[in-house]
Amino acid sequence: MQAISRRSLLGGLVLLAASPSLAAPAETLTVDAGESPVTLNRFASGRPGKRPAALVLHGSRGFDLRPQAYQRYANALTADGIDAYLVRYYTPADEQAFKTLNTRETREAYETGRFDAWATRVSSVLSAVLAGADSSGRIGLLGFSLGGYVAAAAAARDERVSALAVLYGGMPDKIAPQVKRLPPMIELHGEADRNVPLASGEALVRLGKSVGAAAEIVRYPGKAHGFDFADNDPMTADAVNRVAGFFQARLNAA
Repeated sequence: MQAISRRSLLGGLVLLAASPSLAAPAETLTVDAGESPVTLNRFASGRPGKRPAALVLHGSRGFDLRPQAYQRYANALTADGIDAYLVRYYTPADEQAFKTLNTRETREAYETGRFDAWATRVSSVLSAVLAGADSSGRIGLLGFSLGGYVAAAAAARDERVSALAVLYGGMPDKIAPQVKRLPPMIELHGEADRNVPLASGEALVRLGKSVGAAAEIVRYPGKAHGFDFADNDPMTADAVNRVAGFFQARLNAA
């Protein structure tokens, strides 16, 4: 476990107009994913040649809740030579459902029934990105909250995932007993999180270690759910730097 430091494509993709909700992505693309296409915002690193990539999976309220927070991660990844893809894994039916689910219990029941489908949609995106002429063949998943659960589920089922970073998430209960492998992973979690208890992140890391994965957790004392979305908190920079450093080490490896 690390202590907290204060240091600082594409086969099968269709090009669309740039997204107005996120600051200047290089391009917006779609991937055919069965139920409905998945939309991606692609931030390409300026590094020439073949490059690794990271797929970024949003929380339950999507990227438009705090676009600048996700943008920070994309900027840090591309600065390290890693292409970043912000993956809108919801279907139109998911988006409609989340507008009408009014209680935590109904939302959690809906999510439980959708994890398999969402993980499959993420794997479709993996296939498309890895087929790109500029892909190095190494790809990671970065998930926030609900997206962290989706990322963990997809990583457990898709051996092409080379690294997994989860912020205040875990492994879906229905999938955990089936897990036989996981890639190297890091979990970042606030100790005062009331939305996703710290125990969920700790359980994911224990699960990773139990199947032989290199797995670590970084705990943030006093921090609540989504702590890294704050613009002026030093721990925001700490989280972004840790995630970027983790992917730089795992995805740029020979």
